[in-house]
Amino acid sequence: MKAILLPTDFSKISINAIHFAIDMFREESCDFYLLNVQKASSFISDDMMVMSSSTTIYETLVSAAKKSIDNIILKIKTKYGNDKHQFHSIVDYDNLINSINQSSKTHNIDLIVMGTKGSSGLESVLFGSNTAHVMQQCDVPVLAIPSDCKFKGFNKVLFTTNHLSLHGIDELKSLLYLKSLFNFKLEILHIKDELNSTNEVLSNEVLFKKYFSEATSTSIEVSNKKMFEKVNQYIVENKFDLFVMVSTKHSYIDRLLTRYPVETFGLKIHTPLLVMNKV
Repeated sequence: MKAILLPTDFSKISINAIHFAIDMFREESCDFYLLNVQKASSFISDDMMVMSSSTTIYETLVSAAKKSIDNIILKIKTKYGNDKHQFHSIVDYDNLINSINQSSKTHNIDLIVMGTKGSSGLESVLFGSNTAHVMQQCDVPVLAIPSDCKFKGFNKVLFTTNHLSLHGIDELKSLLYLKSLFNFKLEILHIKDELNSTNEVLSNEVLFKKYFSEATSTSIEVSNKKMFEKVNQYIVENKFDLFVMVSTKHSYIDRLLTRYPVETFGLKIHTPLLVMNKV
């Protein structure tokens, strides 16, 4: 049974990601953990005016959030009625990253699925500060779902690497698992730039041939300034359903997050992004 963590702020974007995950794993036995993280500063409502003096702000926050999660779960069960899926609610009063890391450890989470909400309310942006920070600071693989994206299957998947470090099968196990579920066509995109190393390229190719024998490979040459533009263009032109990468030092995503301030970072693509961490 898979354990999936679904952080939610009750926005349309996060609810869409929840439905994406449920559709994606509809044939699998899963425990879904819906997580809401509260902050006192974000709680402004008429409830504050009418709560009793014996009730703490913390208790009020947690109670309201639990009711909201319960409502979401009830709607999900009514719509899907999938006996293979179990749902659990978690409400925390903490920093988002700390809460996600703690929940992931406590419940042995296999995958985090998050809706993507860009800064300044730009829903066309793939992810904003919250999702970017989770990708950088959490050890569990993160699947980021663009706001209007509905699950229609994974037929074509792009895995990108610049071969600056050796990949191991442990860090690719999420990709291997998804391959077993959806039997998609995998393409490995090698990003060539000034930092490439031939030894790592050859060693990684041996790994991919062993575990992803039907995968095809291609390469593109990019400069740091045009890296996102060229990769995004490749994704759009070839109509990939999922974009996958490993977050390591000098990786494509880490260089993007370093180049663009996280608070204003925007990858304007509409393809789900799976980020796995270097083991």
